[in-house]
Formats: sequence, C-alpha cells, structure tokens
Amino acid sequence: MALGVGHVETFKHCFTQDSFDRFAALTGDNNPIHVDPEFSARSRFGKTVAHGMLLYSTICRALSTRVPGPGFLQVKQNMMFQNPTYPDTEISVNLKIKDVQAAKHSADISTVILLPDGKPACEGRTVIYVPGWAGGFPGIDDRLAAVVDSEAQNFKHLEIGQTAAEKRIFTADDLAEYADLTGDTNPLFQDTNFSNQLGFAGCIIPGPLLSGMFSNLLGTKLPGRGTNWLKQNLHFPAPAYVNDEITARVEITRLRPQKDLVNLRGTCSNSGGELVCQGQSLVLVRDLES
Repeated sequence: MALGVGHVETFKHCFTQDSFDRFAALTGDNNPIHVDPEFSARSRFGKTVAHGMLLYSTICRALSTRVPGPGFLQVKQNMMFQNPTYPDTEISVNLKIKDVQAAKHSADISTVILLPDGKPACEGRTVIYVPGWAGGFPGIDDRLAAVVDSEAQNFKHLEIGQTAAEKRIFTADDLAEYADLTGDTNPLFQDTNFSNQLGFAGCIIPGPLLSGMFSNLLGTKLPGRGTNWLKQNLHFPAPAYVNDEITARVEITRLRPQKDLVNLRGTCSNSGGELVCQGQSLVLVRDLES
C-alpha cells in the first residue's frame, strides 16, 4: 500500500498466560516474572507480566498485516516498556507514519501499545523498508557500540565488562510456532521463494525471535532471573537465516546502584561472524533473584 505521513493503523489483542508460557518455550526465556506466578507475586508486579519481545511481536504483526503490509523489512526498532502487561489484558497496538523517504524506499513509524486505561505499555519507533524492497539491509550502526561512563564498577554480583552468550539454530518449525503464536505472518519468514525474489538466500528470522535471544540472556543469565526490561534499541544490519547458527552476546556497560539500573550492549552474529543484530538494553534489577 502507499504510505502517507500521518496515516494511523490500530488493532487490539489479548495475551493469556498460555501465550507467555509458549513464548518462553520458544525463546528459552523462562524469567520467572513471566512464567512463575509465585515468584511474580513477590515482585513489584504482583503477578506475571508479558515478555517485552512478545509485545514487540504485536508491533511486527501490525506492520506485516496492516501497514506497510506483507514483505516489509524492518531495520530499526526502539522500545520503552513503561507499564506492565498482565495476562488477559486487552492491548491496543497503534502505528502512525511519521516520515516517508520515497527515494530510500523507507518509512519512520511510531509504535505504541496502550493498556485499557490508556497508559502506555510500550512506546517506540521503527524504521522499515517497504514491501518489495530488494536493496537488502543497511549494515552496521557504529553508534550502538559507543563507550559510556559508569557510576560503579561492581554492583550485587554484576561488574562492568561482564558477559553472557548463547548459541541457537532457528528452524522452520520455530518460525511456524512464532507465526501461530503472534499472528506475524510476514512471508519473508515463511516463504523461501518470496525471500529469494528479494535477493535473500532463504527465509529470515523475525526480529522478536532474534532479539528474544537477548531477552533469554538478560532474564536467565545476566543480570539473571527477575530482571525487568525497561528500554531496548535494536538495529538489524544483515539478514539472519533459518538453520544458521546464531550467537547472541550481552555485555554490561554501565551500573547505576542508586537506581538499581544496568545498561548492556548486545550483538547477534551468524556462523560466519557477521553481525545480524545490534542492541542496547536498560534493565531494572530490583527484583533480581539472589
């Protein structure tokens, strides 16, 4: 469809605890704030809350089924998670086109997820290439590797430069489960012939699954169980393919003990060492498991 500045798309969705459990099984992110009602009852939330990347998947669903439509290619997404999304809560996903660069075949789109009381669950922006774009991905963003100052070198069991990593091979079955769970049916993730026509070697991995590797590391390893995601910036410099081994890594870059905040840098690379995702995370560690 033609993209016009100011165009708005909205749809509603409701996740259940089963949705949280399925996403945890798909990504490996078994952070107890998402899947353990007893643990969550002792946290600041009082009960389980949705994964940030599960919320992100509803943005991608809106992009692939509403505007700009099937075949869009996402290259950037930033998100601020402001209020928790509990099971059986109807959310409103709102997209608004902020800018269109016709010569670059790209658009800048506001992405907002609202709770029933009008409070934001997640606010952010995305940059996408329009469906049919055959120019590939944009390459590395050096700004996401910038060095930052830290208020402390050590805090709890955490320290500057500390890292965690994991490897994962996503299969066609994983992408089928992702599509069934989220409703994000972008043919770039499902149709090899479609992907080939745009110059890709095969189906590519959806952003929420790729960045879900960060979610798994943050919520289960570093900082660990009980971590609460507050902000995430993502950039996709190159395609990540199904059946290729992806290595995700997070590194602590800043500690703020007075506010229980931790900043981390994240990367995902393919089996050839090429970066396929860059990230910056801000998390709250107030409810971190001992």
